[in-house]
Amino acid sequence: MNQFKPVALIVLVAVAVIASQSVFVVKQWEKAILFQLGEIVRTDFKPGLHFKIPFIQNVRKFDGRLLTLEAEAERYFTVEKKNVLVDSYVKWHIIDVAEYYKSTGGSERRASQLLFEKINDALRNEFGRRTIQEVISGERSQIMMKLGEIANAQAKDLGIAVTDVRIKRIDLPAEVSTSVYQRMEAERARVARDFRSRGAEAAERIRADADRQRTVILAEAFRDAERIRGEGDAKSAGIYAEAYSKDPEFYSFYRSLNAYKGAFGGKDDVLVLQPDSDFFRYFNDAAGKR
Repeated sequence: MNQFKPVALIVLVAVAVIASQSVFVVKQWEKAILFQLGEIVRTDFKPGLHFKIPFIQNVRKFDGRLLTLEAEAERYFTVEKKNVLVDSYVKWHIIDVAEYYKSTGGSERRASQLLFEKINDALRNEFGRRTIQEVISGERSQIMMKLGEIANAQAKDLGIAVTDVRIKRIDLPAEVSTSVYQRMEAERARVARDFRSRGAEAAERIRADADRQRTVILAEAFRDAERIRGEGDAKSAGIYAEAYSKDPEFYSFYRSLNAYKGAFGGKDDVLVLQPDSDFFRYFNDAAGKR
């Protein structure tokens, strides 16, 4: 009876080995390929427990999660033949595990290298069509969107999908930075001069309009003043005429008094006249008779 124990133990071990070689588990974040004698026979495995023929079939599993490709900063030439240092990264994941295995041998490193070459070519083309100012200030989002479309279309040959392409940083070499800053300074100075010239033009226009309005207001005021003065003089003349017509002698006496007041306004005023002149008529006679 004891001689059967080693045989039974060997059988149990063989069964355990065969059983362990007959099942495999695919996790939620994994993608699996079932090979039979080196050929792919199945790739559509869902998470869970699966079976295979031991020793004839084997399974390889790959990371199906979102992966990140971060490469070293690369130099690219702009349309002005100026180079810039671009630091970027790519988010990607496997969509066709069979194609992924055929094109990369299942190596994540190989896949990253091939994907980087495609992204590198796309970056070189996009930067080569733009100026430094465009890639730095205004069109970075457009470049990333275009890169995402190009990379996703080209990455399908590798069995992967690119979900995002991001440019983290764009640096200028020292020799380029100086020229760019000088150009930006010149551009800002040009814009400032333009604003100043437009401001001076507006100021001259406002000043001319103010001068015109001042001239019009003064002319209208002078016209109104002359009209009012003329009306006053006419009314005064009318009053004087009416008063003169009522008592001509009193009016003549009043005018003579005003003439005396004007003629003898100071101590040193001197008049050389004949005593019997008409100017002194009221000095010789209170009634003004000659």
